[in-house]
Amino acid sequence: MDKILIIEDSRAQAEYLKSILATDYEVAICLTGEEGFRMAKSEAFSLIFLDIIMPDVDGFTLLKNLQEAILTKYTPVILVSGLADVQHEEKGLTLGAVDYITKPFSPVIVRARANIHIKLHHYQMQFMQQAMVDQLTGVANRRRYEDDSVMKWREAVRLGLSFSVCIFDIDKFKVYNDTFGHPAGDKVIASVAKTASSFLQRSTDFFGRYGGEEFVAIMIGNDARSAFEFMQTVRQAVEDLRIPHDPSVSQWVTVSIGGVTLIPKDSDSYDRYLKIADSMLYNAKRGGRNMVVWSDSGRQQWREK
Repeated sequence: MDKILIIEDSRAQAEYLKSILATDYEVAICLTGEEGFRMAKSEAFSLIFLDIIMPDVDGFTLLKNLQEAILTKYTPVILVSGLADVQHEEKGLTLGAVDYITKPFSPVIVRARANIHIKLHHYQMQFMQQAMVDQLTGVANRRRYEDDSVMKWREAVRLGLSFSVCIFDIDKFKVYNDTFGHPAGDKVIASVAKTASSFLQRSTDFFGRYGGEEFVAIMIGNDARSAFEFMQTVRQAVEDLRIPHDPSVSQWVTVSIGGVTLIPKDSDSYDRYLKIADSMLYNAKRGGRNMVVWSDSGRQQWREK
């Protein structure tokens, strides 16, 4: 069932709006803008009804904040006002609201507007999901990675959980392409992606194509040692595909993996730790390839023999 959030300082008005919608939707109420903003970021809502005039925060300011936040920027917002004011309506729509309704509410209009905007939201999300899939491999693409990495980093910061990020790529892939041709190379990329992604299926995991023959994975909740050992399993699974490589390089196609695990804080920078993961990948390649090299936030390292 779709979820709707009502941010309205009048409990009577909020409860009335909820009674109109509760038959078809799961409805939550927040009586302050601050509480509403916090709840909007903590759950997946298909629609938000937002009162323009509230004592703790201006509705237009809150709308702007919702539009700018990663977790809520695609959630449709219907503005609610006791004023049939063209200027207010124009301002709200300009800031990104999808609709504007005035009090007193018409139950028929409220249900119709909610229905159409939730349907449009589903269509938009479906389209965006398709646009965020790498066409060759079927895994997440770089655009999806840019969004998900931010969300997962913030989730780990908020909950105080360990966060692991790793980069890996196919060893001596240029040589493979030169030897067997680009169509064969595309099949290798797809095979590696399918194998690696099959291990990263938890809701807290992310796996995507970073570019070319490079991939990126994110895990939440694993300590450094277990993340390192888990990625060893992934590396071995790729080798076990037994895809022949150019004999001058190795018998089989393999991958090198570099990663880092930390418990991030607000003051930490994701980009800094991504660079550490990249440097671990460089160490794996320099160490002979077909290897996992891992670090924790204190720079203790694990590497395969």
